[in-house]
Amino acid sequence: MSDIIIGIDLGTTNSEVAIVENGKVTVISEAGKKILPSFVGIDDKGEILVGETARNQYLIYPERTIKSIKRLMGQDAQVVMAGHHYTPQEISAIILKRLKTIAEQYVGQAISKAVITVPAYFSDAQRQATHEAGQIAGLDVVRMINEPTAAALVYGASQGEAKRMLVYDLGGGTFDVSVVNVQDGVVEVLSSHGDNHLGGDDFDQQIINHIQDHIREQHGMDISEHSKAMARITRAAENAKLVLSDEPYAQIEEEYLLEHEGAPIHLTLELARSDYEEMIDDYINATMDAVHIALKGAKLTVSDIDEIILVGGSTRTPCIRERLLDEFGFEPHGEVDPDLCVAMGAATQAAMINGQQIDTVLVDVTPYTYGTSAMGYLDGEPYPYQFVPVIHKNSVLPARKSEAFMTFQDGQREVRVSIYQGEDPDALNNIEIGEFMIEDLRDVPAGNIITLTLDLDLNGMLHVSAREKATGLEKSITINNAISRFETEALSHAKQRIDGLFGQKAGDETFSKPDSAAVAEARKLIKKAESLFETVSAEDKEDMVDLIETIASGIEDGDDNALQEPVARLNDIIYYLES
Repeated sequence: MSDIIIGIDLGTTNSEVAIVENGKVTVISEAGKKILPSFVGIDDKGEILVGETARNQYLIYPERTIKSIKRLMGQDAQVVMAGHHYTPQEISAIILKRLKTIAEQYVGQAISKAVITVPAYFSDAQRQATHEAGQIAGLDVVRMINEPTAAALVYGASQGEAKRMLVYDLGGGTFDVSVVNVQDGVVEVLSSHGDNHLGGDDFDQQIINHIQDHIREQHGMDISEHSKAMARITRAAENAKLVLSDEPYAQIEEEYLLEHEGAPIHLTLELARSDYEEMIDDYINATMDAVHIALKGAKLTVSDIDEIILVGGSTRTPCIRERLLDEFGFEPHGEVDPDLCVAMGAATQAAMINGQQIDTVLVDVTPYTYGTSAMGYLDGEPYPYQFVPVIHKNSVLPARKSEAFMTFQDGQREVRVSIYQGEDPDALNNIEIGEFMIEDLRDVPAGNIITLTLDLDLNGMLHVSAREKATGLEKSITINNAISRFETEALSHAKQRIDGLFGQKAGDETFSKPDSAAVAEARKLIKKAESLFETVSAEDKEDMVDLIETIASGIEDGDDNALQEPVARLNDIIYYLES
């Protein structure tokens, strides 16, 4: 077996290792887990701990555990672990060595070469420190590539079509945004901007501060000096952040956090997603400022960007996707797991260096956005059917998301829940795929909270439930084949209309009349148009069907001259759709 070059994403919060085998990228798992937490510790016997075990130890012995070392890379600094001093390179080398071992156990041979990714915004000193960490770990770092470059490789840089991508990379400790040009496997970073001290850790800290304030108000004490309690609060904050990616509320509970004046302190606190997003709003604003600085650096505008790629676990925060959608007018890509995307790109680069062939990365995603309607605003005016997306287009399947809504009127005892499929801000312009009533609500003033949960599985089954938060009263429905049912029905209906115009029965591909050259050309064009029905918008499909009906009338009348204009117009639409 030839020398293997592994791809490594050395992250602030998590790290991963990947290889290419038989043309496919594999993120290597250990005990079923593809993600190695970037924690290093020393146990009570003096043994090194890396990953999940170190992360668990951090709750009990934070003084013997190091996390987020990436933030110190390139600095002339040291950290203390179990009474001993270590450089950032040494701690990072321990993580790299563990990843190297995981890969060696997987392939059954020694590994000595790696491609390691770094933030595009990393300085020379930070890159050098990363290279040194690789050397300490026993790895020949054959190349270091920028994380956005790695992400772009995963998202089809090998395709011939030229694209301008904006890579929004928000990890645990660092943020960078890059504008890249990709064509024929070449990824050119046009500009980058970012902050090496902005990430999910800062989001966690806002929740931690909120918890500390709560304890101070409830119990009149400052908990910051109690390291074990702070470690538990930190883990609780991290978990709450993850929950709020999918749910409108997170329950934070820690029993026997510590004792104060002889009495135990228990933590019970509910955090709403809206409050959390308000806490991190300044950070999100900073990332959007960086986006515009990067665009300016590339001498481009928002309209010049073809695709947005989300990288890093912190991009699961819903308001980030919403801000980017508002700014650019189209959904960002997140099909490939944002935690694994960069490692996969590193492995792709490693395989290219090794002369290996790589297949396209494919994942199951939803091609549509699913949501409901609510009282809101449309074109600046109050409107009762504003579309509220819950599961966004390009979400990886299976997908489960929840949103909170409030009753609009005092004493409102029932709510009609309508579920729509589509992208239009006016829900009535989308396809309604189901509805139900939730009744016998509490007789209370407006503002009664109803949580709506959409759960879309791999088979296209959409499970919808609405629940009165205060009482637990719940109503649900299941919508079968939500992904394909309506596009299939629309496609079938359109084909039946067209077939009927030609006197053609289902399955009958012959026509009764002999064709002139103009008619033969028209029939070919109709077949081509039909083949595009599954991928076009409802508006384009309607225009195409109308033109096909006009063409069919011309064919039926035997009037070749009447075919010229509709054929030309249909040709134009097809050219536009395929370009």
